[in-house]
Amino acid sequence: MKHTAHFMLEDPAEVKRLIRENPWATFVSGTSNGLIASHYPILLDEDADEIVILTHFGKPDDKLHELGQHEMLVIVQGPHGYISPSWYAPQDFIPTWNHATAHLYGVPELLSFEENFAVLNRLTDHFEAHVAHPKSLSQDEDYARKVATGTAGLRIHVTRFDARLKLSQNKPPEVVERITQELEDGDTYAQPGLAREMRRVHSRGVGS
Repeated sequence: MKHTAHFMLEDPAEVKRLIRENPWATFVSGTSNGLIASHYPILLDEDADEIVILTHFGKPDDKLHELGQHEMLVIVQGPHGYISPSWYAPQDFIPTWNHATAHLYGVPELLSFEENFAVLNRLTDHFEAHVAHPKSLSQDEDYARKVATGTAGLRIHVTRFDARLKLSQNKPPEVVERITQELEDGDTYAQPGLAREMRRVHSRGVGS
């Protein structure tokens, strides 16, 4: 990603927040057979001080990615959207795209079956906690374990990251407010989630 000082995100706590709020990730590996990409839900290991990702792959993705043999890139994409120059000062005419994005790097550690099953339980319980009548793998653990044999669990200790909050930090307050209002309730390019992120960042000075 482009290295622009206004937009660099260097605080691990903010990267963790981005992961928590956007738990659908893209996994990219440079393998002996070329590039491979997959998409899976992720959780943070909240017991770890550093950034540690827990997830599972459906087989045979674990073999295709050659998990554990090399570094992997994990991409987490937060809210994003088109920013029209019509929302800027009259003389401005260059459009852009605002976004919150993190590139996370680490070598995956393959989990044992029991560790993987524990992660699958955590994933299910985490997301089911937000529905009216949550389900659990414990409802039929024998069957759940049978299904789990088709998956491979992994843990990634993130050794480095490259993250951005590109949210018009280089614009004057009146332009930021106009952009945010358009994103909240504009006719064409409304992105309420992106507007909320802009208000959060600009009110708190979140960033590096």
